[in-house]
Amino acid sequence: MKTLPFNRSQWIAAALIPALALALMASPVASWFDQQQRLSALLIMTGLVLFATSALPEFVSALLVLALAMLLSLAPAEVVFSGLTSTACWLIVSGLVIGIAITETGLAQRISDFFTLYLDNSYTRLIAGIVFIGILLGFVMPSSVGRIVLFIPIALAIAANCGFSPGSNGHTAAGLAAAFGSHVPTFAILPANIPNMIMIGSAENIHGWSPMFGEYLLLHFPVLGLLKALLLIAVILWLYPDKPERSTPPSGQTRLEGREWRLLIIMLTTLGFWLTDSLHGISAAWIGLAAATLLLLPGIGMVSTKSFNQKVNLSSILVVAGLLGIAALINYQDISAILGGHVLDWLPLEPGQNFLNFMALALAATITGTLTTLAGIPATLTPLAGQISELTGFSLEAVIMTQVLGFSTIVFTYQSVPLMMAMPLAGISIRHAARLCLILAGLSVVLLFPLDYFWWHLLSWI
Repeated sequence: MKTLPFNRSQWIAAALIPALALALMASPVASWFDQQQRLSALLIMTGLVLFATSALPEFVSALLVLALAMLLSLAPAEVVFSGLTSTACWLIVSGLVIGIAITETGLAQRISDFFTLYLDNSYTRLIAGIVFIGILLGFVMPSSVGRIVLFIPIALAIAANCGFSPGSNGHTAAGLAAAFGSHVPTFAILPANIPNMIMIGSAENIHGWSPMFGEYLLLHFPVLGLLKALLLIAVILWLYPDKPERSTPPSGQTRLEGREWRLLIIMLTTLGFWLTDSLHGISAAWIGLAAATLLLLPGIGMVSTKSFNQKVNLSSILVVAGLLGIAALINYQDISAILGGHVLDWLPLEPGQNFLNFMALALAATITGTLTTLAGIPATLTPLAGQISELTGFSLEAVIMTQVLGFSTIVFTYQSVPLMMAMPLAGISIRHAARLCLILAGLSVVLLFPLDYFWWHLLSWI
């Protein structure tokens, strides 16, 4: 008797999807939703299982979710396909073009040669160096997107200098270190990520309070920045063991060529507009798109039509569109709002139980992020801060700050646009990022959340 040609991931998905569907429909949660919302929840769950298990090619999973959402009339086309019109997709396109230009002009190789001299002595130093360079960029570039677009080609060139070919453990580890290092620990730096700024803006508008830069850094960076970075390095080294071996000695420093000068001017101009976006109000996506267009123009740019056609991957854009479509469907069907309304009923909050209250709020913020994406955490929880303060006995400021534990803990890749954008730029399957997210989130809850409680207690915040 012939068996169906399923691989292990497909069997896991085939078992998980009906099991989770039955669990959802049999639970009291199902009664909170109408029929359309239940169908949406089932489709969202199916999509997330397919992405998490890689049972299907990622772009096929994305197309399946988008097609079923339309066939079942779960939301209008402008909602389902909002990912294709979002700034995230155009950031990916511009990032891919910039990455091609940095690589083909030799500028990435020139910069990476310098860093390779200090990072290729050991694999641990290489991965740690890439992670900490990403964190340092967080202090000078207030945009994960900008950091990732500029740093990933350089990090991959460093990996190539160390003898790691695409698809090897070392290449994958370097790409993940650059993406996660530029993004995850920098949530502990006040202006470095969008959720941080949404939280501060909401807190100031609703409650009339916002933290100072140093105050925020002292409270969050030792644990959620430094210790999380060390944890990230350890997990990457464990998941992707390898050994660096310099393939060719770094080339001697020569004068920049004309193509490199043009690219450097375009990149510095782009960086200048990114750094001053609060003054001119132009989205980072459109700044990046303008730079990409210049790089493609004959006579000015450095990316040929042939290179663009060969190296800009349409499937990566479809994957991001599918994941953003899931997030848009969650919001359109009010699934997060309905669940958010029951959050306070579920939380075991009681004055005097400081550790339990702290962990409950941190976990509530983390779970909220899986339903609303990271940017939705402050939008959902900040209005409830006053009521939560009364239930816990915590200060209003402490309640608001617990959100940082939630949006710095990424459980699924779709929660974070910068991570979704980083994987196609690095040429790495999203399943690698998904696995790293889950492991890092679990370790954060078990190890870093309790450590953060004691740090807050030491600083007299709770």
